[in-house]
Amino acid sequence: MPGRLRIAVVAVGLAALTAVLAPLQLLAMRFEWPVARRLPFLWHRVAARLCGMRVHVRGKPAAGRPLLIAANHQSWADIVALGSVMPLSFIAKSEVGTWPVFSVLARLQRTVFVTRGERRQTGQQAASIAERLRTGDVMVLFAEGTTSDGNRVLPFKTALFGAAQAALRGAGQDRVLIQPVAVAYTQAHGLPLGFHGRPLAAWPGHVALMPHLLAFLRCGAVDVEVSFGAPVEFSEGSDRKIVARLCEAGVRAMLEASLYGRPPQESIAKHGDGT
Repeated sequence: MPGRLRIAVVAVGLAALTAVLAPLQLLAMRFEWPVARRLPFLWHRVAARLCGMRVHVRGKPAAGRPLLIAANHQSWADIVALGSVMPLSFIAKSEVGTWPVFSVLARLQRTVFVTRGERRQTGQQAASIAERLRTGDVMVLFAEGTTSDGNRVLPFKTALFGAAQAALRGAGQDRVLIQPVAVAYTQAHGLPLGFHGRPLAAWPGHVALMPHLLAFLRCGAVDVEVSFGAPVEFSEGSDRKIVARLCEAGVRAMLEASLYGRPPQESIAKHGDGT
């Protein structure tokens, strides 16, 4: 299918999908129906197919709750890929709430927006995350705090894990599971993307959004691997720096396994008191 025609088909399909599901989701959110967790999952499943994303899952999501997912971040496409695997919601920077179209979709996804560097709002933001964890929602934290080029994992921000620790206290829980998850874009039209081809999917901050979005949709056949690692137990007494490094190492190992075929090393599944 020609590139422009493919983009038009995808745009019409996504618009129709949103027009059908958005009113239902607004009602579900208004009346706190349980289906409010499932409708975004359905939207992402269909959206992934429309966008030509073939999502392959390695490992399994943790069964325990509360569950916080710590993932690497390369692109807006990560949200579609992760959202198509299981019902979940995202923790996003407040700027996303001002973006045209994306802000509406993020709110329908029940995203929690956080303002970085605003200590006065830390408590309120942690309380919002805590309530979502307490009620059984799976929350996704993009722990790098920015987007990468897709070939590597950037250092995880320990302050973001501090917010999770505050949320833990607010939820009245003695521990939360943090599961490392790696998102890797491996192929386009059945051929390896390679180091220099990864920008097709990766969207670093200095690249304009619309040209990147259109190029991705024009491609129409991208393979994505979503890998689930061993969950880490995070308690109020845990050292957030150690937990962040454990999760970072786990995500890096899984990303390298997906991109370069290196087997990930066994990761530590429990961390309680920083010892």
